[in-house]
Amino acid sequence: MANAGSNSNSGSGKGKRNGAATNKRAPSRNGGAAANHAPMTFTIRSDFSAGHDVQKRILDAVEKAGFNSQSTFAIKLALEEALINAIKHGNKLDLKKNVHIEASVTPTVTEITIEDEGPGFDRSGVPDPTLEENLDKCSGRGILLMEAYMNRVEWSRGGRRVRMVKKNEADVLSP
Repeated sequence: MANAGSNSNSGSGKGKRNGAATNKRAPSRNGGAAANHAPMTFTIRSDFSAGHDVQKRILDAVEKAGFNSQSTFAIKLALEEALINAIKHGNKLDLKKNVHIEASVTPTVTEITIEDEGPGFDRSGVPDPTLEENLDKCSGRGILLMEAYMNRVEWSRGGRRVRMVKKNEADVLSP
């Protein structure tokens, strides 16, 4: 895996880990992942392990930027749910389809955009998982969690793209 801050997309086929992820990032002058606040851009195939690699790299940048534990947890949860939704529901686990991720991390805010190549969906058509008739259903809670934990969640491109924003706010449970 390329070090944070390196341009790991140089050359044909290079910058890919097991053919899974490509990360384009401007070189950092001091080697810190969050130091230059350059957006991290990834393209992965519809594979959960590739999603885990991207999640780790983004969360590493969040930690280096000094996000508190509650904000870090919120980003981790929402990012995981959004990646699963893009891979499983958007691209239907089709390895020929890609998921595109862009993350910008500063000490005050993290912004993550995830887009799949699926048909999209209508957010208003997703049943409320907290209603009595939906409590026993196995799916539908990911979007609820994303919207609950992030400061802002916006859907676009017919539901194929989600943009999530989390501010680095003070821990609610701090002593």
